[in-house]
Amino acid sequence: MADRKTPAGEYLAHRLLALGTGTKRVQKTTHWTLAQDADDIAWLVLDRAEESTNTLSEEVMAELETLLEKIDALKPKALVIRSAKPGGFIAGADIRDFSGVTETAAVEARMTRAHEIVDRLEALPMPTVAVIHGHCLGGGLELALACKIRIAIEGAMFGFPEVLLGLHPGLGGTVRLPELIDPIEAMKMMLTGKSAHAGKAKKLGLVDAVVEERHVDNAVRTLLGRKFGRRRGGGALRGMQPLRGIAARKMRSTTAKRAPEEHYPAPHRLIDLWERHGGRKKALRQKEEIRSFASLLTGETAQNLIHVFFLREALKAKGKGDSGIAHVHVIGAGTMGGDIAAWCAARGLRVTLTDLNETALAAANRRAGDLFDKRLHSDMDRRDAFDRLIMDFSGDGARQADLVIEAVAEKADIKRKVFKAVAPLMKKKAILATNTSSIPLDALCAAVPFPERLIGLHFFNPVARMELVEIVSHDKASRNARERLAAFCGSIDRLPAPVKSSPGFLVNRVLTPYLSEAFVMLDEGVRKETIDQAAESFGMPMGPIELADRVGLDICLEVARTLKAGLDTPQPDVPEWLEKMVAEGRTGRKAGQGLYAYDDKGRPKKSQKRLAPHPAMTDRLILPMLNTCVTCLREGVVADEKTLEGAMIFATGFAPFRGGPLHYARARGFAEIIAVLERLQEKYGDRFAPDPHWMKLPVS
Repeated sequence: MADRKTPAGEYLAHRLLALGTGTKRVQKTTHWTLAQDADDIAWLVLDRAEESTNTLSEEVMAELETLLEKIDALKPKALVIRSAKPGGFIAGADIRDFSGVTETAAVEARMTRAHEIVDRLEALPMPTVAVIHGHCLGGGLELALACKIRIAIEGAMFGFPEVLLGLHPGLGGTVRLPELIDPIEAMKMMLTGKSAHAGKAKKLGLVDAVVEERHVDNAVRTLLGRKFGRRRGGGALRGMQPLRGIAARKMRSTTAKRAPEEHYPAPHRLIDLWERHGGRKKALRQKEEIRSFASLLTGETAQNLIHVFFLREALKAKGKGDSGIAHVHVIGAGTMGGDIAAWCAARGLRVTLTDLNETALAAANRRAGDLFDKRLHSDMDRRDAFDRLIMDFSGDGARQADLVIEAVAEKADIKRKVFKAVAPLMKKKAILATNTSSIPLDALCAAVPFPERLIGLHFFNPVARMELVEIVSHDKASRNARERLAAFCGSIDRLPAPVKSSPGFLVNRVLTPYLSEAFVMLDEGVRKETIDQAAESFGMPMGPIELADRVGLDICLEVARTLKAGLDTPQPDVPEWLEKMVAEGRTGRKAGQGLYAYDDKGRPKKSQKRLAPHPAMTDRLILPMLNTCVTCLREGVVADEKTLEGAMIFATGFAPFRGGPLHYARARGFAEIIAVLERLQEKYGDRFAPDPHWMKLPVS
């Protein structure tokens, strides 16, 4: 029986995680607990109060400093540091402390103090062991690097995601990681922000052992019996600046293709640090890291990307709760349906996938194998995912499913036919979801006897990379069904964006003016490569012509037709050449031929002979998107700016370093945006007319 004085959460955490055997508490602070076991091993456990995840705030670091003084005085045989949170070790710094920071000197002072605390941990005379489960990211990994030994629990993930926030590691990571492992691998890890699972971390030399939770105590004692000491990585690269210079040039070339320096300075500053200071004394390298980090943090890019981080958190919060969905039945094994099924199976759900075409099912199964190979890190995980993904030739899975997802052709008549066939088979509380990208749900409701359980669940292509899912509601949809689908998205690690049913919903409604204007430019004789370059220079991940091919010209055509028929606002005519290309099967990347031709790796064949785009061309592409965002707010297609901003970033890749479409508009100034739209309206027509709701938006 649990001790009545111990909170239930703390009791369960101690039951699940090895936090020392027979320990006696020495000191308790708000966030840390220090205890000693019978073998004179100290256990320092972080359990951040009133938070679901451990992060390093100023208060957490100040308490750590106090406890390190206590440990130094106690002189235990060894020190073990770990987390009491079942979800993971430490997820990095508390990003809330970084938002709105403008004073570089203040950041430098704060980071200098934090470095002193971590240095004190590193300098402790006894063996120090970080026992790591779940996520170990950013500042959490930097804390672990200051320990002499690192033990990973199966399933642990290690990474430096700071680059995704416009930063690089700032708590000693740029110094300690290249000393510990191969510096090229260290730089790759910090430059990309990609995580390494426990097995890879062991191969890299980042951790000393990978064990299961039940073996933690034995692993700690076994490793304490060995000679410990920091393994120095780097070799010749550490001591010889010319060799680092050669490696740095290659890094810059690779990084510039993915993250242009004018848009994303952080990875380039990281390369500078390593090239210029990699061979210098540790204290100097730490000082330069702090200086660079502070400069980046107070810059516009980092502050905008921190804003984007909170947009993501706001969307994630909409996906909390229990969906009650354990079995998903997907109808349609094309690219979207097959990939939705594979993703759900990879995330732990039982999935049945059905299609009239057995060849389509076979192709979906092959794509699922590719996904599992890339995303799942053990043979057992891949085997289990395949066991959960069932090719359902008869379609009987609909009878047991908690959620049925329709992903057939983007034709209302075809979808209604599918609904009428599947509805009688479904359980009474099961939800029927359509993956339509543009068809208003009112046009589909009559095909089912339970419209309250018919919801739009709009995934984006490619499913495994695009985080956002639109939850499309209509007047008859029940709140319970909407909330369950939002929770379902959370359970499969997707970001739910609730939107109202209307032509194109939110994302395609906003994206279509961008694509349509590109098509108009094509008709004017502008080269497609020049059009794409105009958007890419703004910061879009790809231009509108390449994006149209990626989405599929058939989908673009149906969305354009839907918006043209369903909206009162002016829309360009659907190009005849677009209808002809779709009719001929030249639908884009998936067909190997669209507006671009594609090589055998799916890369567009672009001509290098192009004119540089005029700066006005970028406004002509981007401002209609911003204007349509405002229209969607006015019409109530989306309830709030945060959802809108997040949807556009995570579904379209709208230049994240700009903080979102309306965040960018505010920074530029609403008055200027309106003035440019009016000039475009005068030159090109009423499709550029500024929405009246601009005048009602708060300017800050």
